[in-house]
Amino acid sequence: MTFFQKILMFLATGFFSGRSPVAPGTFGTLAAVPFAIVFKIIPAPFHVVYSVGVILIAIFLADKAAGILCEKDPGCIVIDEMAGYVVALSLVPVQASTLVAGFCIFRFFDIVKPGPVRYFEENFPGGAGIVLDDVMAGILTAFVLKIIYLSGVF
Repeated sequence: MTFFQKILMFLATGFFSGRSPVAPGTFGTLAAVPFAIVFKIIPAPFHVVYSVGVILIAIFLADKAAGILCEKDPGCIVIDEMAGYVVALSLVPVQASTLVAGFCIFRFFDIVKPGPVRYFEENFPGGAGIVLDDVMAGILTAFVLKIIYLSGVF
């Protein structure tokens, strides 16, 4: 493996969190927490730009990593969970309660894969197919979190 490929794999595996022998997606989502906290730093108008940037980088990394590993959707690639979790936190203030609730709700949607999530997983090739199902899980999570937030629970 070249140096570039090693760096790419380090990033695509969520700083090697995806190499966990149990629940790599869960550990990958945990690795995304600092990337969600960025929302506290950047102004709200840039949240969409930041989210789209993370998604595009994730698609690139997932596609290249899957090619290196010669697998369609390797379990150790968790950059998709990281992108989905960032999207999940994009509509609410980032605080301990939203980070934890977002984590739990996102993991639920990512594991259960309700209709729209499954559609993106099954109908897009390469890096897009790896990442977009998690982005859809993140979008669903963002809406649920927003409803909970607006109800005054947080």
